[in-house]
Amino acid sequence: MLDTAHTTPTPKTYAGATGDWEIVIGMEVHAQVSTRSKLFSGASTLFGAEPNSNVAFVDAGMPGMLPVINEECVAQAVRTGLGLKAEINLTSAFDRKNYFYPDLPQGYQISQLYHPIVGEGEVLVELGDGAARLVRIERIHLEQDAGKSIHDMDPNMSFVDLNRTGVALMEIVSRPDIRSPEEAAAYVVKLRQILRYLGTCDGNMQNGNLRADVNVSVCRPGQYEKYQESQDFSHLGTRCEIKNMNSMRFIQAAIEVEAKRQIAIIEDGGEIDQETRLYDPDKNETRSMRSKEEAHDYRYFPDPDLLPLEIEQDWVDALGAALPELPDAKKARFIGDYGLSDYDASVLTAEAENAAYFEAAVEAAGDGKLAANWVINDLFGALKNDGDKDITESPVTPAQLGGIIKLIKSDVISGKIAKDLFEIVYNEGGEPAEIVEARGMKQVTDTGAIEAALNEIIAANPAQVEKAKENPKLAGWFVGQVMKATGGKANPKAVNELVAKKLAG
Repeated sequence: MLDTAHTTPTPKTYAGATGDWEIVIGMEVHAQVSTRSKLFSGASTLFGAEPNSNVAFVDAGMPGMLPVINEECVAQAVRTGLGLKAEINLTSAFDRKNYFYPDLPQGYQISQLYHPIVGEGEVLVELGDGAARLVRIERIHLEQDAGKSIHDMDPNMSFVDLNRTGVALMEIVSRPDIRSPEEAAAYVVKLRQILRYLGTCDGNMQNGNLRADVNVSVCRPGQYEKYQESQDFSHLGTRCEIKNMNSMRFIQAAIEVEAKRQIAIIEDGGEIDQETRLYDPDKNETRSMRSKEEAHDYRYFPDPDLLPLEIEQDWVDALGAALPELPDAKKARFIGDYGLSDYDASVLTAEAENAAYFEAAVEAAGDGKLAANWVINDLFGALKNDGDKDITESPVTPAQLGGIIKLIKSDVISGKIAKDLFEIVYNEGGEPAEIVEARGMKQVTDTGAIEAALNEIIAANPAQVEKAKENPKLAGWFVGQVMKATGGKANPKAVNELVAKKLAG
């Protein structure tokens, strides 16, 4: 159920010539399972290998070669299901999906149509401003990936690379619960985040390890509510599938242009053909690829080489007990334990590595809010400016960052000095306390020395003193002069207190 702390967003509407329209979106996300070998063979899944070098006989469809299930692929699918609060089916089965394509050497794909390994689950997609969409997962099934056809190496021939053939995929099928392009992109972002936390898919969209097929249809306002009551899909209009999307930006753009295309056709008196389409980002349009096949077009039947897959509840329970803390739970804990804002907790839990770094910095610093501020603003900013590095490449360790924060908290250095110290540690390394000692960076906390500097400034600027007495806002000028006179090392709090005292006297 949707968390009561969130509200369900209003569906996006499109104004047509004959009235308003709403869009309905369902998604099929293909996530490559993180394993070292393929679903039914021992061939490597290493990306970037020489073409056709990671191919076993069974992957190549050689006669008499029998598939053998990879247990770790099954375990990864179960972990994913548990992470999505889904039902795990203790008995599932594999089917053959028959179609011809040059990079599918067997002439069929082994998949799970009738009895998937994972049943219904859910994903809570937070959309900002307290709004969230609960997207229901219909099923997750295991299947083989196909190979890759290459058409740009020769003007007269196409080539086939079978390295991906037989790689395990999880197809994660959602219900048609998504109601805007922005929600669709946010759903993929959240799903990718969960998979990466679980370690079941690396989420690398550039390498094709996570890609989405987007089903889009349009309907009049009120029709979606009728579908919810009756589960009759006819209320939602004819859907078109946009194939192989691997960019959040393109997902949004493709949905937008496809929805407008369908509205224009219907309002012109035409009908939508159920078909598979491709999105062309250069022209910002979708174009027809083929008519949308139904299950019977693929002549599914149980794979005769594979017995039904039976797993034990104790095994499932053991996998569940070993799951890591997932993003929603971690975010809630960061807010509760460290007093972070919703935004800061979201940023720090976006990637598991970010969250781990932050917690290690908190342990070293002893202050959650300060650690969050330094990680989000200073460290992330420096990494972005340094070739857009991620946190695993940070030259500043959590212990070093925690050391800087401890020096601030103990009044050894000021916030301004801390910025300089951070830059030194980032570029040169070193232990923060030792750097401060060696370079004389400690802030001046001796009120006598600060008062002496202030007295000189007051004596040299009597006119400015009179102005500040008439307008207390001008006291900041004296604070700045004292900081300048002490090389930025004076304790700012002590300076402000002394300035206020002197000007009031």
